[in-house]
Amino acid sequence: MFLNVLRRRNPAFIEAAMTLHQQGKIPANAYVLDLDAVERNAGVLGAEARRLGLKIFAMTKQVGRSSSFCQAVKRGGIDSAVAVDMACARATHKAGLKVAHLGHLQQVARHEATAAAATFKPDYWTVFNDSKAEEAASGAWAAGRTQDLLARIHAEGDTFYRGHEGGFAAADVTAVADRFDALEGGRFAGITTFPALLFDHASRKVVPTHNLATLTKTAAALAKAGRRDIEVNAPGTTSSVMLAALAEAGATQCEPGNGLHGTTALHVMEDLPELPAVLYLTEVSHLSGGKAYCFGGGFYIDPIFPDYDVKAIVGSEPTTASAALRSVEVPPPSAIDYYGMIDATGPGAPKPGDTAVFGFRGQAFVTRAYVVGVSGISKGAPKVETIETGFGETAAWPV
Repeated sequence: MFLNVLRRRNPAFIEAAMTLHQQGKIPANAYVLDLDAVERNAGVLGAEARRLGLKIFAMTKQVGRSSSFCQAVKRGGIDSAVAVDMACARATHKAGLKVAHLGHLQQVARHEATAAAATFKPDYWTVFNDSKAEEAASGAWAAGRTQDLLARIHAEGDTFYRGHEGGFAAADVTAVADRFDALEGGRFAGITTFPALLFDHASRKVVPTHNLATLTKTAAALAKAGRRDIEVNAPGTTSSVMLAALAEAGATQCEPGNGLHGTTALHVMEDLPELPAVLYLTEVSHLSGGKAYCFGGGFYIDPIFPDYDVKAIVGSEPTTASAALRSVEVPPPSAIDYYGMIDATGPGAPKPGDTAVFGFRGQAFVTRAYVVGVSGISKGAPKVETIETGFGETAAWPV
């Protein structure tokens, strides 16, 4: 899927990554980032958001909260991040991005709230219930601040991924807002949900979910009750071409993640303004039974598409040629991905030490892969900037 787009739209990235790996500068089992393309993509998204009057916060979990990624995003004009969990908050804060939104998707644990309020001073903090609102407000009060709180809402017909459920009934939002305002250190600021946009396989388009309509309807109810300047946070499948739809629905905030590296589902279907800027790179270890076993550790392939024939570019020289493509059997999610198994039949079979390049939409933060930032690809002078863990920390590599 994404490998085809990579080969066509950013072949120099593939070739640079293969070269650096063969030179011993990039480890096997690594998400590699084209930082020049990331900076460009951030510029595209940021400019469109500003044109539409949207606040824009970068999501970094998909690429392991890479510090060099964060800096590229900042150079591109996006200086704030959304933290999907506390690990995200720590990494993006350390990398120099403002933690603009905390608590969504994962709430902040009780004994971390006070430190989070004092250290990160988030612009917005999403809460799913009154207890979490009290913890956030209390932490802010102790730090001498008043915290803007977003209520995660839901209504009949809304869509949530299993395990993502939680929040306030949208019908009760005016009472929720009053309760937030009554908290010492707390203030009701707005509403959020996820996902507001979702890829539809039938139409091959990104479409608004019922959740987005719930946000629009709830914002109208708040306005009718006399509330003004309500923030409407609407994340999900965010590319620059979808921002106008969010603004039209009344959103005030957007949070691109995969859009920053050109890997939303729509990027497979259409050539969007953002360039593909991430790949997964590993190395052939050994041969057995007509298969070339390549090192795993990062094979979390985000299941936005039905099962398909996963392919990799395999070789010891930089190439994007179709002749270098090989089918790969990736271990199922129920198994530990110690290895992927590359077809090694026919002429030009892979050999130990060969580079294998994959293009898929990953989630680096739930893997044990390295994350590598490479600058200078657009100038023909690629340079490894960072080799980190999925927590945005310098990796102990090679040992």
